[in-house]
Amino acid sequence: MKITVNDVGREVRSTLLAAALDELGYTDAIIATAINGHFVAAAARPSTVLAEGDELEIVAPMQGG
Repeated sequence: MKITVNDVGREVRSTLLAAALDELGYTDAIIATAINGHFVAAAARPSTVLAEGDELEIVAPMQGG
């Protein structure tokens, strides 16, 4: 299925967010996620369904000052 990840078109086989994140290489990463502009908590990722054309934003915390 085609989705957009951080403004880049990607193809994923997974239909659940947690599995798609694993597929995209974010298995153990500490990240925040949003689908179509709506925040998705880490606890909700295993049951959050992705659909064709969804826009997924993945943000990793940054350190510095």
